[in-house]
Amino acid sequence: MTDAAADMTDPAGPSTFFRGMRRGLAHRCPNCGEGKLYRRYLKVESFCGVCDHELAAYPADDGPAYFTILIVGHLIVAPLLLFPIIWQAPALVVLPLTLIPLTILTLTLLPRIKGAFIGVLWALGMRRAEDAPGGGRAEP
Repeated sequence: MTDAAADMTDPAGPSTFFRGMRRGLAHRCPNCGEGKLYRRYLKVESFCGVCDHELAAYPADDGPAYFTILIVGHLIVAPLLLFPIIWQAPALVVLPLTLIPLTILTLTLLPRIKGAFIGVLWALGMRRAEDAPGGGRAEP
C-alpha cells in the first residue's frame, strides 16, 4: 500500500493528527500532502487538485483567528509589555515599531494556523453539519 493510500485508510490517531497538522502548516492537502490547500490568501480550495478530496467541508471559521490572536497576544505582546522602553518612549515611536511587526506576524501566522486547524479537523473527521450523513437534519 502506498503512503498516500495508507493516509486515507489510517484510523485517527496521533500520527494522523500530527500528519494532518504538518501538511496544513505547509499549505498542502491534509489527505494526500500534495495538492494546494489555498487558492488565495485564506480562501480554501473546494477540492484537492491531486486526490480530489473535498477541502471546503472543514469548518475552519473563527478557530484559526482565535488561535492566532492567542499566540500573538500571549507569546509576543504580553512579554513585550515587560520592557520599560514600551512605557517610557513616546507613543509616536512605540506604535509604529510595535504595530507594524505585529501586523506582519499576524498576517503571516494566520494562513499557517488555518492550515494546521484544517489538518486537525481532517484527522478528527470533523466536517460541516450539512456535509454529514443526513445533511445536518435531525432524523424524525
